[in-house]
Amino acid sequence: MSRPEFRAKVMLEATISPSEDPAKVVRALRNVLGEVPADETVNPSSVRIWTDDAKALVHIRDSLRDRHVRSAARRQLLANRARRSSSLMLNRQAAAAGVLVLCGSPEESPLGPIYLTVESVKLDSILDWLSAYGVG
Repeated sequence: MSRPEFRAKVMLEATISPSEDPAKVVRALRNVLGEVPADETVNPSSVRIWTDDAKALVHIRDSLRDRHVRSAARRQLLANRARRSSSLMLNRQAAAAGVLVLCGSPEESPLGPIYLTVESVKLDSILDWLSAYGVG
């Protein structure tokens, strides 16, 4: 399956330190989503980007597969599950370079992590699909 048959909201959030260029933080978050339309809110101390375009999930799934971290992502997503949503922490510097690197704690990303949240009424199916092995 190349695209999920379910609807989900994908949200990314990160803080902006006084020494950072907000545009670079936005680009790092957009690198995680891929080439999808997304709404964004940027203020002096944080940025939030969200979309309900299923292509974002495909991009995230492909990134997890390419980095061989699907099982680690699944463990974190299951541990961070809260009803209809689940989240991961991602390394901001790696995201700025277009690479998806998981963080186990906020300290693993010196400028603070990117928080990725997936919300859906079919969250179990999405988590299974995101962490599935094999082709497609």
